[in-house]
Amino acid sequence: MTLPNWRSLLFVPAAREKFVGRAHERGADAIILDLEDSIAPPEKPAARAALAGAVPRVSANGADVVVRINRPMEMSVLDIAASVIPGVHSLMCTKVMGADHVRLLAELIATAEAAQGIAPGTVKMLALVEDAAAVLRMGEIAAAHPRLIGIGVGAEDLATDIQAEPSADALDWSKRMCIIAARAAGILPMGFLGTVAGFSDPDGYRQVLRRSNRLGFACTTCIHPSQVAVINEEYGVSAEAVDRARRLVAAFEVALAQGHGAVAFEGEMIDIPVVERARAVIARAR
Repeated sequence: MTLPNWRSLLFVPAAREKFVGRAHERGADAIILDLEDSIAPPEKPAARAALAGAVPRVSANGADVVVRINRPMEMSVLDIAASVIPGVHSLMCTKVMGADHVRLLAELIATAEAAQGIAPGTVKMLALVEDAAAVLRMGEIAAAHPRLIGIGVGAEDLATDIQAEPSADALDWSKRMCIIAARAAGILPMGFLGTVAGFSDPDGYRQVLRRSNRLGFACTTCIHPSQVAVINEEYGVSAEAVDRARRLVAAFEVALAQGHGAVAFEGEMIDIPVVERARAVIARAR
């Protein structure tokens, strides 16, 4: 499976011209046109109708387009029918209950692709796990269907479900499990270890992102354009890191040609797992 090389995914209410009109300028790797929490119930039909016009506009500078859909099944059906259109990369499926839920939504997406004349399998899926029962099924969810390319934890809803404050401590275990489940299934772990922040404490937000990336998160969502650049820096790969990774791989290949399985490199011993991480850094930079 070829996964997108995302760092930042910016939420934009699908029916708000003020936000849609400038979304392509924000520098995010993906724009999430939201049909869920940022859209009041009376506005949802208008938000669905706005998607066809919004998709080419928000992707004008090359960002992938994701649509976040609603959970109640009667709304999911309407959202999928409106969202599976040319130019949409993925659907973000909310409050996913388990593997069967993923497969049911995937079947609805396949039906919508056929109706639109879109090649089967074109539109991918992202899953948000947002209650305690689903957290315990995260491994099954992550491996449920080939369309699924990423999984994340919905912090606010999960905290409500477990009757906790949405603090870093309360959510820590669930978010670490997200990393393990995603990596085991070969998909993207989305998010960071912490809570939605970045306005009152931008330095703290940066440090949380840096730590989260080191622990294995691949990309994360954000709700404000000011967060995009910070995410891109902390979840991206620096030129220095790429240069060091290339030197490390080259040194190991020389050692391997000489019959050595490990070699000293810039003050540390390196072997195959270290080299594989370096190769992943190089691949991500591409």
